[in-house]
Amino acid sequence: MEPFRKLTSIPIPLLRDNIDTDIIMPARYLKAVTRKGLGKGAFENWRLKPDGTPDPDFPLNQSRYEGARILVAGRNFGCGSSREHAVWGLVDLGIRAVIAESFADIFASNAFKNGLLTVALARPALERIAAEGEAGRPVTVDLEAQKVALADGTVFAFTLDPFRRRCLLEGLDEIGLTLQDHAETIRAFEARQREEAPWLWTTPTTDIDTGGV
Repeated sequence: MEPFRKLTSIPIPLLRDNIDTDIIMPARYLKAVTRKGLGKGAFENWRLKPDGTPDPDFPLNQSRYEGARILVAGRNFGCGSSREHAVWGLVDLGIRAVIAESFADIFASNAFKNGLLTVALARPALERIAAEGEAGRPVTVDLEAQKVALADGTVFAFTLDPFRRRCLLEGLDEIGLTLQDHAETIRAFEARQREEAPWLWTTPTTDIDTGGV
């Protein structure tokens, strides 16, 4: 997982409350079994008009936000379901941080497991950050300092669970965390198993006899 330390980007203003996971990633995309390519489905119901053409009023369709990596939303972002595809779609779009008034618990858990930072700030701060995006000015999200900084020097501090902060800073998902924190235990187990069950560690040299089937 790519570590997250500091990110500077023009923020994409999407100050709507209760943006649910079906909006972030419509259910028709849940058949996907890989994380790649889901960005094309993210916010599709809002990005496209009924005739299938892009809605020019939707921020993600506007060239001034092309390549932007910070999304600014309202209250209860990611509510509705536990689908991890919603986070995969945002990450595939290039989004690395979502700043909102609050987040659904399962969405926030899925986000940090996939390297997506969630920052909770009060509404006045969100409105300032969204205004920066509309003005085309970048903001900086600094996870080490736990601050969001505007171009004029204004700073908004945020808090994050220490465990999640460490995982994001070090780029550790659950597998990486296990390998790092329990490396000695894993090596000792493998050494013991090589002695007790060596056949598990040999590479077959002949094909399995299928009995002519």
